[in-house]
Amino acid sequence: MNTTYNHLAGQSIERLTALSDGIFGVAMTLLLLQLNIPDKSRIFSESDLLHALAKMTPDLLVYLMSFITLGIFWVGQQVQFKLLKRSDRHLTWINLAFLFAVTILPFSTRLLASFINERTALLVYWSNLFLLGFLLYACWGYMRRAHLMKDDISDETQAAICRRILSAQSLYAFGAALCIFSTYWSIGFIVLIQLNYAIAPGFRHRT
Repeated sequence: MNTTYNHLAGQSIERLTALSDGIFGVAMTLLLLQLNIPDKSRIFSESDLLHALAKMTPDLLVYLMSFITLGIFWVGQQVQFKLLKRSDRHLTWINLAFLFAVTILPFSTRLLASFINERTALLVYWSNLFLLGFLLYACWGYMRRAHLMKDDISDETQAAICRRILSAQSLYAFGAALCIFSTYWSIGFIVLIQLNYAIAPGFRHRT
């Protein structure tokens, strides 16, 4: 049987993990670089500085939301990598598409921070979250169909991963819908969702 290039490509889980870690790290750093220190030429007293910092609250809130978002999706991808026994070209490219969505998040974060009262900016941000969740779920679905997972993965574990992704995306969609009333309601709800998922590993949750 002849071996083709496509059968050889994308088989290194270690290289894919290293690339993912690097891209997530860069994306998280870019989020921080978008926070600007108050203009020193306009600060003449401590009250001026406090006022300038208070005006940064929306930027800080969106930064926090995006940082936690990247942390949640990084953990989700690492869980999938841990269950892999091997990779292939198709899974590698699906993960690269997922990483593309990761690289967009600093842009959608900046857009939302700059136009925090505009529904369009909020929906662009939510679309980024949806794309991340969709591609993470696509990775998981392909792993199952292509039998790339380790043999000892239980049905309960597989079901828990599916529930986690689908429930999170459903809650994000509900949060985005709250922008009908206020973008701040949407952002606040999404932050609460993220804090729940970030803290939940400390408890015995089933999702």
